[in-house]
Amino acid sequence: MPSNDARILLSAAIPAAATGAIAAVVSGVVAGGKGALGAVIGCAVVLLFMGIGLVVLQRTAKSFPHLFQAMGLMLYTAQLLLLLFLIILFKKTTFFDFKAFAFTVLAATIVWVAAQARAYMKAKIMYIDDPKKPGSST
Repeated sequence: MPSNDARILLSAAIPAAATGAIAAVVSGVVAGGKGALGAVIGCAVVLLFMGIGLVVLQRTAKSFPHLFQAMGLMLYTAQLLLLLFLIILFKKTTFFDFKAFAFTVLAATIVWVAAQARAYMKAKIMYIDDPKKPGSST
């Protein structure tokens, strides 16, 4: 993974994981052990879904740059729909506290997307090929 991609991944994953840790503590205090477990599982799901999505999006950008924007929109829509499906699927679970899970998924997703947008805005990614460099397209 190139350094820009790894930096963007870390810039999004660390705040989302911190949100999950805070949610686990708050849920543990409010709902006990099942609440903390629900928050940890919710944060893990968001980190997994969004991390895989970012890797897929970066590989698509490298292989098919003309599909990057459409793929990004489709990917985020699919991720949000899958997360909504998981929330609906686990609604009646008794293994962990559902409310802690759902609120953690929501909070971690919002933090991930905001942190990723901020990371892209701050990244200095070249978008023009230098014709003097070997291997450039012109």
